Amino acid sequence: MSLRHGRPYLAIPGPSVMPDRVLQAMQQPAPNIYGGALQDMVETIVPDLKRVARTRHNVAIYTCNGHGGWEAAVANTLAPGDKALLLATGRFGHGWAEIAGRMGVEVEILDFGRAQPIDAARVAERLQAPDAQDFRAVMAVHVDTSTSLRSDIAAVRQAMNAAGHPGLLMVDCIASLGCDAFDMDGWGVDVMVTGSQKGLMTPPGLAFVFFSDRAAENRKRLSQVSYYWDWEPRAFPEEFYQYFGGTAPTHHLFALRAALDMLHDEGLEQVLSRHAHLARAIWAAMDRWGACGPMRLNVADPAHRSHAVTAAQLGAPHGTALRDWLTEKAGVTLGIGLGMAPPGDPAWHGFFRIGHMGHVNAHMVLGVLGTVEAGLNALDIPHGTGALEAAAAVIAEG
Repeated sequence: MSLRHGRPYLAIPGPSVMPDRVLQAMQQPAPNIYGGALQDMVETIVPDLKRVARTRHNVAIYTCNGHGGWEAAVANTLAPGDKALLLATGRFGHGWAEIAGRMGVEVEILDFGRAQPIDAARVAERLQAPDAQDFRAVMAVHVDTSTSLRSDIAAVRQAMNAAGHPGLLMVDCIASLGCDAFDMDGWGVDVMVTGSQKGLMTPPGLAFVFFSDRAAENRKRLSQVSYYWDWEPRAFPEEFYQYFGGTAPTHHLFALRAALDMLHDEGLEQVLSRHAHLARAIWAAMDRWGACGPMRLNVADPAHRSHAVTAAQLGAPHGTALRDWLTEKAGVTLGIGLGMAPPGDPAWHGFFRIGHMGHVNAHMVLGVLGTVEAGLNALDIPHGTGALEAAAAVIAEG
């Protein structure tokens, strides 16, 4: 017998749950793409995006996913033969490095593994080496979705400043924007990449590249930027269609407008507090399960954990078995252990992730935790007791 029939719950770390208000905003005919109401609406979207990123600078909107946003960021800042330092804490840092490498950038990876955040002291040490001035950019991932590690981006900027390093600071906030605190201007970030499908609660298909005036000035040294990835006409369009390099992604924009309204209606500080509170409830439950069993959070120190996604391990094959049981029996889908073991390695089946980003609340989180406990019981996976009580106690603190 299956109990999954009814509304399913996608508890993966993106695409996140889309609010009814966002979905309903898309249910309308296609508008005029050359002006009128659509143009007026986009002019309100841009400043509201900047409010979420906490920047007074510039933003370019692309019809693509986060990988496209990575490529756009590199295309406007780095030329073939340029050198960059990539600070990796998981699969997505390595992915950005691969894209930059394919574009001719010489990328050096400073790898911090899959269980520790960026160590600013190691960054400072590397940037003080004589050859470090050759790096035109330092690239980092704020929250790596594969490991759930959250790194201190302000500390990276401080390390760059202490070394007198002139490079651009480029940051991936695809998993973190709207979930974990981020302050582009306050932290001295030059370029930030994010996507629509996580904290922004909008269907996959939009990427955003925020860039400082300093980064815009840097672009002028490039001999060529491809037509599609060029951020200049998108951020400073002479004609409306230039915002998008062609036809506007109209219904994604309707959805984004509704999502931004929801974020600002709730208040960004409250949104961030909600994410932090719900994350602590999940961690409390997992700590109890792990007290008498193989359950382990990937990130030991709560200070370095994402408030948007939690990566955990049960040991192979329990991770895959639990995910399959929840999908087939309970209608809940957890995230796979992406990048936590090499392809083909049986250890891959020991990991899973819970996404808790965007449009989530207490009963959604408690529902996921309750079905996880049911799965642990059904599969006879050893685990400690009192997990749901611990999570409920954290929820009650609010």
